[in-house]
Amino acid sequence: MRLPWSRRSGRLVRSALAVAAATTLFAAVPPPSALAAPAEGATADGGTAHLDAVERALREVSPGLEGSVWERTEGNALAGTADDPAGWLLQTPGCWGDAGCADRRGTRALLARMQADVASATRTVDVSTLAPFPNGGFQDALVAGLKASVAAGHRPQVRILVGAAPLYNANVLPSRYRDELLARLGPAAGSVTLNVASMTTSRTAFSWNHSKLLVVDGRSVIAGGINGWKDDYLDTAHPVSDVDLALTGPAATSAARYLDTLWAWTCGRTGLFDNAWFASSDGGACRPSMERDTNPAAPATGSVPVIAVGGLGVGVKAADPASAYRPAPVAGVSETQCGPLALHDNTNADRDYETVNPEENALRALVGSASSHIEISQQDMNGTCPPLPRYDARLYDLLAAKLVAGVKVRIVVSDPANRGAVGSGGYSQIKSLSEVSDVLRARLTRLTGDPAKAGAALCGNLQLASFRAAPTATWADGHPYALHHKLVAVDGSAFYVGSKNLYPAWLQDFGYVVEDKGAAAQLDRDLLAPEWTYSQAAATVDWTTGLCRA
Repeated sequence: MRLPWSRRSGRLVRSALAVAAATTLFAAVPPPSALAAPAEGATADGGTAHLDAVERALREVSPGLEGSVWERTEGNALAGTADDPAGWLLQTPGCWGDAGCADRRGTRALLARMQADVASATRTVDVSTLAPFPNGGFQDALVAGLKASVAAGHRPQVRILVGAAPLYNANVLPSRYRDELLARLGPAAGSVTLNVASMTTSRTAFSWNHSKLLVVDGRSVIAGGINGWKDDYLDTAHPVSDVDLALTGPAATSAARYLDTLWAWTCGRTGLFDNAWFASSDGGACRPSMERDTNPAAPATGSVPVIAVGGLGVGVKAADPASAYRPAPVAGVSETQCGPLALHDNTNADRDYETVNPEENALRALVGSASSHIEISQQDMNGTCPPLPRYDARLYDLLAAKLVAGVKVRIVVSDPANRGAVGSGGYSQIKSLSEVSDVLRARLTRLTGDPAKAGAALCGNLQLASFRAAPTATWADGHPYALHHKLVAVDGSAFYVGSKNLYPAWLQDFGYVVEDKGAAAQLDRDLLAPEWTYSQAAATVDWTTGLCRA
């Protein structure tokens, strides 16, 4: 995520005693039992303890949003291809170890997968992303896929939704993009129905769509953090490193229902001076329920349990009226603020916001469920402050409690050299990794009441580094490595991939929590292990070597 005042893009806002001592800090994260204990009835190898913890949290905080914003399903498949069964893990650029990034096999695989999924459409194609609209190779994949679908005798209905930052994305016009796509489709255009929209749900709270989804026929989905921007991902010598996943099955229907939720808001606000702009290919009305109206629920395609979970940001829904959730006060909230320009703190001090943004408690619950190790790969842990709060205090408190309990925590974030002059001018919002370690040390000291114990827990159990994709300190062209992952993995068993950042950002986001040891092992082998192989050289804290510059 990058904030709208960016110089480059309109993109965004940016022990037993120890465990006993941690209990009060857990109290604000629902439910406490979900954060540390395995699920009742879990099998000897853990069963779905992590997924169960997340589900309990969601049922407490956001019960009324089940089926529209979050949902647990069984029978899913992490969907590779015939040539690459492991191809469900889609990375950009996929040139680990090569600073010149000559062979971008990951990017090629992503674009090919996008095109193939769209080409398979018999009824619908649903695209959701962050403005600007997909361009370059991303648009090529969409167009080629739609042409193939039409050539196979289908007449796909297509929705394309982007989140737009106020003012900065004023030139992101749905009508222009509609016309561009129709021209590129040529003769196939007559068989394709387009709905194109941009939306901002709250200008004052910096809230807009940030989900990145490609859903086809409500039965397959590509989801994660990758934006369809050629200048950042494709036509550059310093491509952004990012990750999506591909799956089929009922969890794809969950994504489709989420998009209907966003479109219902959008279609109701397309007036001249309203918060959404809309264009259609046939002059027809906006379709808020295309998925529900057109596609049956996807059948089971595998055996992977998944929780799909999103958030509604600010402006779509004020609160979940079905929720009886009452969080405990968060300790040290004032420490998250910066200066007089701070906005109302949704992240740390707003119960109603939490009830309509279940992904935030889902991610806390996933972290809280870890018993041995946690890997976090993110653009940032801290946000642009002011006007947003610097960090999620409860998340940091959970990480502190885990460190005190001896759980190993690894955090990799984008190189702070990506930071712009103001706010998030590139792909970092911090000036130094010390901003992360300083917050962890402070929260550890609050937890333990002893700076020495806090330091021992941090230095003895943490790994913290800025991201590198190769042995050199920068890409071959001298630009720092930019990381855009929104990834959390725990205990070699479960992980989250989606669009939700761990730092405060009040956007519409969506992702998946997956519990499958085979998939988690692949994630470690193909992404987390090479990431640490190269990023370890940039570490400021590494318990394995005794390094602790924090």
